[in-house]
Amino acid sequence: MIVRIMGEGQVRLADSHFAELNALDDELLAEMESGDEEGFRRTLGELLEAVRRLGTPLPDDALEPSELILPPPEASLEEVREMLGGEGLIPG
Repeated sequence: MIVRIMGEGQVRLADSHFAELNALDDELLAEMESGDEEGFRRTLGELLEAVRRLGTPLPDDALEPSELILPPPEASLEEVREMLGGEGLIPG
C-alpha cells in the first residue's frame, strides 16, 4: 500500500504492518473523541513515526497514487477530525 504523509512524501507499506498502525489509529480516535489534545499530539506523532519506520520511502519523482493520506505532524485536532472517515485515519 502507498501512504502519503502530507508535506513529506510517500512510502510503501506492507499490509503486515497495519495491525500496529490500526492500534495507534484506534488510540488517536479515542483521544480525539475525548478532546485529549496532549494524547492526540503524542499518538499522531507515534503513528507518523511508525509509518516512516516501517515504510520504504518512494523517490520524490514517483507518481504513485496514494491509497492512504495522513495529516502532517503539525495538524490540529480539528484538522484531523475533518479528515476522518467514520473509522479513523486508517480504514479497517
